[in-house]
Amino acid sequence: MSKLLSRYLSLADFEVSARKLLPKPLYAYVQGGVEDNLTLYANRRVFDDYFLKPNVLVDVSSRDISVELFGHRYSAPVGIAPMGIAALTGYRGDLSLAQAAAAANVPFVMSGSSLIRLEEVIEAAPNSWFQAYLPGDIAQIAPLIERVRKAGVKTLVITVDTPVKANRENNVRAGFSTPLRPSVALAYQGLTHPRWLFATFLRTLVQHGMPYFENNYATRGAPVLSASVVRDFTDRGHLNWEHLRQIRRQWRGAMVVKGIMQTADAARCQQIGIDGIVVSNHGGRQLDGSVPPLYVLPDIVEASGAMVVMADSGIRRGTDVIKAIAFGARATFIGRPFNYASAVAGQAGVAHAIDLIVAEVNRDIGMLGVTGLAEINRDLLVRRQGLAHWDERDISQRV
Repeated sequence: MSKLLSRYLSLADFEVSARKLLPKPLYAYVQGGVEDNLTLYANRRVFDDYFLKPNVLVDVSSRDISVELFGHRYSAPVGIAPMGIAALTGYRGDLSLAQAAAAANVPFVMSGSSLIRLEEVIEAAPNSWFQAYLPGDIAQIAPLIERVRKAGVKTLVITVDTPVKANRENNVRAGFSTPLRPSVALAYQGLTHPRWLFATFLRTLVQHGMPYFENNYATRGAPVLSASVVRDFTDRGHLNWEHLRQIRRQWRGAMVVKGIMQTADAARCQQIGIDGIVVSNHGGRQLDGSVPPLYVLPDIVEASGAMVVMADSGIRRGTDVIKAIAFGARATFIGRPFNYASAVAGQAGVAHAIDLIVAEVNRDIGMLGVTGLAEINRDLLVRRQGLAHWDERDISQRV
């Protein structure tokens, strides 16, 4: 580990550096939620509602935190969630994320709103999952799924919680727009953040040309400066369960649905033959006031039968991962901190971030007096409201 990275002791540390490094509009795009950010902050606070009860005098000298997902055994129950335009915040960001995850043997989900062709990422990291935003044009769905198959993707993730455009007021206030619009203010942000300007943006333009949304369709999508980006990302209000059934009939690999928050929807997924679901409110980026996944996770697990249930949104610590597993999640995913790590130090930064969270999980289960994930259950948890004289803390800055 380099001297530079040794000062990053937790996932939160990367955000401090990324906030200084990135132009204000890009940082706002990654960091923010929607409207009043109620769900964004609640996603973190919910983990403080539960405390852990350790067992003692247990031989924990040998511990195993590996988990099997869809026929592959990963080294830890924590992976990298899909994040759009990661190649704009960090140079070739999707590749940095994918290759670091592959080296650490943890799951990585490539975003459909990415700026590097999925074929290139799958070639570099063959076990990467791919998350698709279904095209609003129904005729384009089957060709996209066929393209993903031909690329060699084994696990397809369909995100279902984006039927209309979210109200991300923080983006507007910070000057971020979709599409990006050249302006004096945007130019000023670039000039006042020279490390990002030269090491990421200009380097990308010189070596790879203008970034395009490469993976929304079977063919190349719009450039980041194109007005058609709005249409490409918002015309999904008419999609329904029948479209999911059609994809299930077409796709023969593992299929995951991301954005499930209702037991009835989990049951529908099971009936369709979906292999796994991610209980997620999109990191607080879609519907403000949406319930944090941890609150609904136990009921969804109960309604999911044999499906693999995973969770994301707000997870930042090894103890958060353990609490989600105690409520029935098989694995968890983290987004923003890995984006920041990529922006700060590329693949090496992502690798260090992975090492930090995996080490936390491994260390924390030892502290709990358990030796493997199968031993983690709700008996290890105590609900916060049962404890008296707890000093309320303002944790909003930890999001």
